[in-house]
Amino acid sequence: SIKTRDVVDLRTLLVICAQAVAANNHKSARELLKQIKKHASASGDATQRLAQCFAKGLEARLLGTGSHLWQSLITERPSLMEFLQAYKLYLAAGSFIKVAVTYLIMIVMHAMIGKSKLHIVDYGPRFGFHLAGLLRLLASREGGPPEVKVTAIGYPNLRSCTTEGTEDTGMWLSKCAHEFGLPFKFHAIMMNSEKVCIEDLKTDDDEVLVVNDLFNFSTLMDESVFFDHPNPRDIVLNNIRNMRPNVFIQSIVNYSCGSSFLSRFHGALSYYTALFDMLDATIPRENQLRVLLEQGFLGHAALNSIACEGVDLMDRPEKYKQWQVRNQRAGLRQLPLKPHIVKELKEKVKQNYHNEFLISEDGQWLLQGWTGHVLFAHSTWVAEDVPSK
Repeated sequence: SIKTRDVVDLRTLLVICAQAVAANNHKSARELLKQIKKHASASGDATQRLAQCFAKGLEARLLGTGSHLWQSLITERPSLMEFLQAYKLYLAAGSFIKVAVTYLIMIVMHAMIGKSKLHIVDYGPRFGFHLAGLLRLLASREGGPPEVKVTAIGYPNLRSCTTEGTEDTGMWLSKCAHEFGLPFKFHAIMMNSEKVCIEDLKTDDDEVLVVNDLFNFSTLMDESVFFDHPNPRDIVLNNIRNMRPNVFIQSIVNYSCGSSFLSRFHGALSYYTALFDMLDATIPRENQLRVLLEQGFLGHAALNSIACEGVDLMDRPEKYKQWQVRNQRAGLRQLPLKPHIVKELKEKVKQNYHNEFLISEDGQWLLQGWTGHVLFAHSTWVAEDVPSK
């Protein structure tokens, strides 16, 4: 049918166009962009919506305006209210964040059995949503609530982690803790993650120390930017090892950027195709918030990965097997997945979400995805020389 042919053609056209852009073949790239834009649409099917985003990125790269366009998008970003609405829609549509947060909560609750003091070191805290549910559960646990301290590490250069944003998160979490009757302290550290060491944390010997990263480490620079300096990712992991946490919980975005524009384009195309398909299967096409979520939030991230380079490139995801090697090289040891946690999460996804959501395991990583594409992965670690329990 015509429709199916268009869909297949759009993805193929995007790939051929990216190849023309990479080869500086401006004439051919412009022709292809014209064809793509004719079929792309923010209100069409998943592929047409995806093409709308990717065409903007390819065009900006072709014109050399990627960095400029990105800066202007940051200044015109949607309001907090719009962000929260879009975020809620994303939460409702997919199991990804829900599973990540439930996994975090279950690991922490397990680590806190018989313990009375908890210290969570949270990298890139966003809005602290993931901690509110944990505070509620801790407050009502058998044996009474523990003392809780949260150290939030905000990235001064990341738009989702501004100083005001991190302080607001602290105030909001303090309010939640107060309502739940939980003794609570909040401490924000606003500096680049790789500079944060054990000395900055004010840890106590008798507390359970949990280090958490929820999808933020892909924003750290990697070898492609600092080929002659120590790699910021490795520095952060080394610092975490030196913190000797009871557990380091890592959640990653799973796609490979590779070292060239084309490898990054292919990785992004596969990742965003799966996300846009998921949204198409779970949210009606006429939903206006869906357009904001796709063209605004996801679209801006996709545009950045296609149109920008060097320090302007905000995200450099790696696959979980690459993180596995990195973590082990930094002296971290992976902990086995807890079967009861995996079982409960699988049941939750099966009962509450579309049947194309994937949740599985591989080598002690918990994997999440859509129709066979692994999009996110979660695992837990300790310093290598901490004795096995």
